[in-house]
Amino acid sequence: MKHIPRKRFGQNFLKDNYVINQIIECINPQADQTIVEIGPGLAALTKPLIERLGHINVVELDRDIIDFLKKNFNSQQITIHEGDALKFDFAMNGQKIRVVGNLPYNISTPIMFYLSNFSNIQDMTFMLQKEVVERICASPNNKDYGKLSIMLQYKYKCRHLLDVAPESFYPAPKVNSAIVSLTPRSDYDWQIVNEQKLNHVVSQAFNQRRKTINNSLKNLLSTEQIQSCGIDPTVRAENITLENFIKLSQLID
Repeated sequence: MKHIPRKRFGQNFLKDNYVINQIIECINPQADQTIVEIGPGLAALTKPLIERLGHINVVELDRDIIDFLKKNFNSQQITIHEGDALKFDFAMNGQKIRVVGNLPYNISTPIMFYLSNFSNIQDMTFMLQKEVVERICASPNNKDYGKLSIMLQYKYKCRHLLDVAPESFYPAPKVNSAIVSLTPRSDYDWQIVNEQKLNHVVSQAFNQRRKTINNSLKNLLSTEQIQSCGIDPTVRAENITLENFIKLSQLID
């Protein structure tokens, strides 16, 4: 079957076997693990994962791809969850799962934030636009560092694993891609962080990122409160560490 990639689903299919093998090594699937793949496409990753695991769960919206998967794999090898990944219940009755996927660029960020609500996910390995991976993994004092960095890094250890060139895909996207790994942090109890308050502070701080933190947060916090966190009120948002943003969020009523 010749599948025509659909623009509305943001479909770009992996075709480079060397890259596919590298990604499988990044995922490092183990026989006793339950892996859920989002957007399996034409099974470039699905097939080698099944070879390692024996069985895989996939979440897919495109009817043609669902038909393709049903024709190429049996029910012992694959469980197909038909529908939108942003509506799928990844809790899976509390079962520990790992999530992988070549995510459509247009919905990659919403999917990651949606998945962050599920405590049974052991880790996530995704192919994303390289620019997005750089923003996710960025450190302070870097132009890529911003809201996305902080709102994922407070909960996850984020690692940029591998770059993937456009010619590894069909059709070739106009951007470079990269593999990122997100593993829930165990070095501190991130559940004590109030996500809404952190999101509010970070959104305000980066809304006009050229402003000093004193100016951008003036409706939320006083200069004295900012200084009480050990922060120079004349610095900009991109100069403030995740730990200090958490401290600022704890001062909000």
